[in-house]
Amino acid sequence: MRNRALTALLLLALPALLCAQAPAPAAPKMPTKPQSPAAVHRSAIVIDTHADTPQRFVDEHYDLADPLKGGNLNLDSVHKGNLGAEFFSIWVEPDIYKGRYARRTLELIDGVRQQAAKHSDTVQFVTTPGGIEDARRNHKFAVLMGIEGGHSIEDSLGLLRQYYALGVRYMTLTWSNSNSWADSSGDIKDTTVPHTKEGLTEFGKDVVYEMNRLGMMVDISHVSDRTFFRTLVITRAPVIASHSSARALCDAPRNMTDDMLRAVANSGGPNSKGGVVQVNFYSGFLSQPYRDAQKAQQPEVDKAVADAKEKAKAEGREFLYADEEKIQREFADRIPRPPLSILIDHIDHIAKVAGVDHVGLGSDFDGVSGQLPQGMDSAADLPKITEALMARGYSSEDCRKILGGNLLRVFHEVEAVARELQAEDRPRIRDKQPFDKWQK
Repeated sequence: MRNRALTALLLLALPALLCAQAPAPAAPKMPTKPQSPAAVHRSAIVIDTHADTPQRFVDEHYDLADPLKGGNLNLDSVHKGNLGAEFFSIWVEPDIYKGRYARRTLELIDGVRQQAAKHSDTVQFVTTPGGIEDARRNHKFAVLMGIEGGHSIEDSLGLLRQYYALGVRYMTLTWSNSNSWADSSGDIKDTTVPHTKEGLTEFGKDVVYEMNRLGMMVDISHVSDRTFFRTLVITRAPVIASHSSARALCDAPRNMTDDMLRAVANSGGPNSKGGVVQVNFYSGFLSQPYRDAQKAQQPEVDKAVADAKEKAKAEGREFLYADEEKIQREFADRIPRPPLSILIDHIDHIAKVAGVDHVGLGSDFDGVSGQLPQGMDSAADLPKITEALMARGYSSEDCRKILGGNLLRVFHEVEAVARELQAEDRPRIRDKQPFDKWQK
């Protein structure tokens, strides 16, 4: 009887015991509120791989704290646009500075470093991807450098190494002029200019290898198509195009064809995640109608520049590139600027052809006579790109890749390849040739 009563009590208590031991039902998940374009832009490390402001530092005594004065980049616009890192272009005009390439290169490098030192409270001079990330944590603007045009090394690997030691972290193999070891898209059809047989000479291959070994990114903006593909055969690290757009949308020879876009995405060693094409903002590389109008006025521009050079010579003063740029801008201002959407079209095209992991931003600020698309007047306008991309369906993660994440990934890999090559102590490419071609 007692056992039956105890059993009955247990049966009555069991549901309560089970309820007490069972986990409480999970609270319903609230839907995640999508981030606004402004929030996504603020959360990104925005990296621009090409600005020609160093010309202004040296020739105009321009200071980053100054008002824009017709330019595109200063500290105020950097802050407003959340620009996290800028690669300042060390570009030596090949005609004006002929015979003085190294000197001019060093003056421009000094100009950048002086600006970083002067504004060290808000600017951090860095040379690594980790440095960019560190500057972000310090709430500072990361300043880096890239050489635009292999003529700056004056056929010397020693100079290349010294530029690296001074902080240069990419080099465009050519500018619009071919050099003795690589061909440019700017003069490839000019029969009066000597060109290489394969796109790179043996010394040119050594340059690419030495850049890989140092940890300097190989930049293939401006090179001829033949030099482009030869470089991708040689390089052990992924390449960048620091400021190029899509040739399918605008037929400029220094833009990338779809095959080239895919090749950049597949560049590097067997385990590489591939390179990145940084889209140029210049209207002449984005809009075919703008480019056609520009070509139509080019003879008049050339005459105006030649006349100005003669006048400067007669007056006994040096003709600076800033003088030429002023003339170019006067003519360019006559052509209507294309809409901002054309810039987004190029980013979108490259993302679709090469993949969203292989596109970024290479504005060409302060290097294109002010002729940017409508609404893109300075670095302060960079958030408009994020807004436009998200309007086309790009996710927050994709936007952060395009704004700078892809370039950071490539930069990290270039450093990793350099560590491998330095450990190998591999001989230069020319040392591996089975015979001396010059003794044949």
